[in-house]
Amino acid sequence: MNRLKKGLGRGLSSLIGETKSTNKNNTIEVSKIVKNRFQPRKIFDENKLNELTNSIKERGVLQPIIVRKHNKDNDKYEIIAGERRFLAAKKAGLEEVPVVITNVDDLKSLEFAIIENVQRDDLNPLEEAQSYQRLIDEFSYDHEKVSKFIGKSRSYITNSLRILTLPKEVLNLIETKKITAGHAKILVGLDNAEFVANKIHDKKLSVRQAENLVKIFKTKKKSLKSRDVNVQTLENSLIDKIGLKVIISNSRNNKGSIKIEYKDLDQLNRLIDVIKSNY
Repeated sequence: MNRLKKGLGRGLSSLIGETKSTNKNNTIEVSKIVKNRFQPRKIFDENKLNELTNSIKERGVLQPIIVRKHNKDNDKYEIIAGERRFLAAKKAGLEEVPVVITNVDDLKSLEFAIIENVQRDDLNPLEEAQSYQRLIDEFSYDHEKVSKFIGKSRSYITNSLRILTLPKEVLNLIETKKITAGHAKILVGLDNAEFVANKIHDKKLSVRQAENLVKIFKTKKKSLKSRDVNVQTLENSLIDKIGLKVIISNSRNNKGSIKIEYKDLDQLNRLIDVIKSNY
């Protein structure tokens, strides 16, 4: 199979020209068309779908749906590109739709679906990453090959795929557009990504606000990691002896302070008794 030299820049029309079409002026009954099993999109914007439905009611389907023969049912056709037009045509009550019938394999089917959606910015960042991952897992692409096909830098592909390392709960928030692509990039690599993601959603934080929140967590984590082991050991020893929380702040020149926390008057009196009995 000839590979695409310029990726998305060549567009769907060029890809159609590369494939064998049995007929470019066919119409097929809607009931004989099934969804593309390689479709990257899981969520279709309901408002946009309704707008397209109304347009189709007035003017019909202006751009043909690209299909191929179903590999198991000869009476059916599988969508290669144009699923949103197909769904809108069904909602509009059309019995037939114009199609271009092509002869393509599974890889080309996935490529068509990716191209159509990425070119139109129809994919959320999770769906985009998942479509690239399918090229890698199912068709042995590497990051460089995906990069050349999509027409974006290798670093873009690698960063896009990093989203898939986020916890399932966070991925669900991205998929349902409760947090944005900008938020997702901030969350990658965080140990507490789910907690921060929920804070972003609950507090309706902007990307800038979310960045500031993450900085706070990273600063606290760095502070805890950089603490002297001997100081922590001493803190634990004092905690065991007096039964209260102890925080020792020690600078490089060995100056600092000791903070002892008490929660009620009884704890304060016990602390005073300990001090008096020893000094």
